[in-house]
Amino acid sequence: MDPGSDASPVSYWKDGQHRRIGTDADVAWIKESTTPGLTITSAIPPVFAAYATVVVPDKDEGRSEHLNLILRLLTEQSRDQPWWLGYLDTGADDLVFPDAPRVTLYAGWQYVLVQAGQAQAARWRHDLRSWRAPGPDLIFPANHSWLLSWLWDDDWRCLGGPAALVNRFMEQAQLQVRRVNLGEDATPPGYTAR
Repeated sequence: MDPGSDASPVSYWKDGQHRRIGTDADVAWIKESTTPGLTITSAIPPVFAAYATVVVPDKDEGRSEHLNLILRLLTEQSRDQPWWLGYLDTGADDLVFPDAPRVTLYAGWQYVLVQAGQAQAARWRHDLRSWRAPGPDLIFPANHSWLLSWLWDDDWRCLGGPAALVNRFMEQAQLQVRRVNLGEDATPPGYTAR
């Protein structure tokens, strides 16, 4: 079987249950609508009401607390849905399911995509020694009502979703959030896109 096909779902056992591994079909809505560049659509399809960037704090500046706050805000938005969690294959970071088939997004980057939930997003990848912050690199609910994506070389995450969700992020003093419009350079002030 081709690991990227939908012929039969692949699952892996973790935390006492089978976890469905995603396929390219599960991220086609992202892949088909994002284009390389400096705008928010390099990470987020242009299908949402609002967009923002969320700066990832430096390694020793509360990354775990930062992730927990982000996950709490996303949970408020889609409490009862399963989430898709994507783990970017950097060659150095925990993929959670290292033998699982990969999906391809953005500039040909490989991700392990697994259907799970908020609790797993908070604890599955939590290696504080990593150069990347804890948690998934890609998160979206089953209904695609929002998307949070952290591209390989960026020091910020990109968010697309309902205006109310972006507003909730903007209200958090602990987060460095900047609203972004389609077509505008999404690079936060003081940062460099690589």
